[in-house]
Amino acid sequence: MWLQLYQFDKIQYSEIMEKKMEVTSERFLAILKSALLGQKANITEELLLEDWQKLFDMASIHNVLPMFYEAVYASPSLQQANVPFVVMAKRQVMQQVMLQTRRTSEFLDLNKKLHAAGVKPLVVKGIICRNLYPQPDHRQSGDEDVLVPADQFETCHMVMTEFGMQTAEDESNLLGAYEVPYRKMGSPLYIELHKHLFPPESDAYGDMNRFFEGVFDRAIVEDIQGVPVCTMGYTDHLFYLICHAFKHFLHSGFGIRQVCDIIMFANKYGTQIDWTQVLNNCKEINADKFAAALFQIGSKYLTFDPEQAAYPLTWRNIKVDELPMLEDLLSSGIYGDANMSRKHSSNITLDAVAAQKQGRKAKGSMLSSVFPSVSQLESRYPYLRKHPYLLPVAWCSRLWKYFRETKRSHDNSAAEALKIGNERINLMKEYGILK
Repeated sequence: MWLQLYQFDKIQYSEIMEKKMEVTSERFLAILKSALLGQKANITEELLLEDWQKLFDMASIHNVLPMFYEAVYASPSLQQANVPFVVMAKRQVMQQVMLQTRRTSEFLDLNKKLHAAGVKPLVVKGIICRNLYPQPDHRQSGDEDVLVPADQFETCHMVMTEFGMQTAEDESNLLGAYEVPYRKMGSPLYIELHKHLFPPESDAYGDMNRFFEGVFDRAIVEDIQGVPVCTMGYTDHLFYLICHAFKHFLHSGFGIRQVCDIIMFANKYGTQIDWTQVLNNCKEINADKFAAALFQIGSKYLTFDPEQAAYPLTWRNIKVDELPMLEDLLSSGIYGDANMSRKHSSNITLDAVAAQKQGRKAKGSMLSSVFPSVSQLESRYPYLRKHPYLLPVAWCSRLWKYFRETKRSHDNSAAEALKIGNERINLMKEYGILK
């Protein structure tokens, strides 16, 4: 029942994608397109309660529920489906929007204090992307990502702790960690403070940081609710949004919301973007067909306008079939976490990408998934940075967690993870990421 709205069943979601992907997905994308335009969805067919349940499940797992609800709540078909169903949906949407509004307000207050202290970090994704939408706080952000120069980290840390932010990171790891998470007690505000946009130790994508050297020299200021917010220049930011989606694709996938962010950004700032530079950068990381597929998805199913975005012929002439990418991202969930087997498949895909860069043969086996390297685990187990010899301890911790997850869920098996990993390796070959 959809009355389990507060704890969506990811198994049920996987079954939706397998059994009725075409119809449900087409409806979902059409409604999402209306939401991006700030319009009500024109639903002419009579949908059953079961149909609405599947659509709302998709909206939830892709974390677009508030904007989805805004587009459909007035539909006679929804109103007639089931009164408690609509009431519960409205209640959750109101709660999510209120929390997001509070996060936005508190973050802008923190941003003012950072500027007053002489720290001008670059805010990426999050609030910058939300500002592109018809109703910004209907686009949910669980956290805010902030990039700070290494020499300003300690000052930034001090200002944030004075603001009431706390970090679970061990004090001895603060200077060495590439990102430090902060929470505020009694508040929904969550910050990830970055010294690098990507973990430098990652064999699969750590080298993407090189594209953002000098990014502070190219920074711009955006006005968000009357507050000046420093962020990356338009070309840097679009390429970063692509890289961020690409990173998650190399793991276990990403969802439709990231495509929405990319196309909304391109629509608004396309005339100020150096598209040639973005394409050249994408080619360097074998992501040109990947990115072109995202823009084709945006053009065919969402609101991407190539003319408005000044999308050049060099991009339009890239021949690629976007459907396999669309099917993958719709089945992946917001960050490739539609089910546990899919999440655990990431070690296979990451090893394949790293192997290509290092000129070695990918393992492509269960061992690479069960026993990852230090570089693959040190972000999750920070003690490995100083004590890499404790890798067997991390393996044991990971295996115990895996065992507990397997007992709790029937969508989690090593064999299924291997199957998904190998299928996604073939998908990466189709888009030229792997040779």
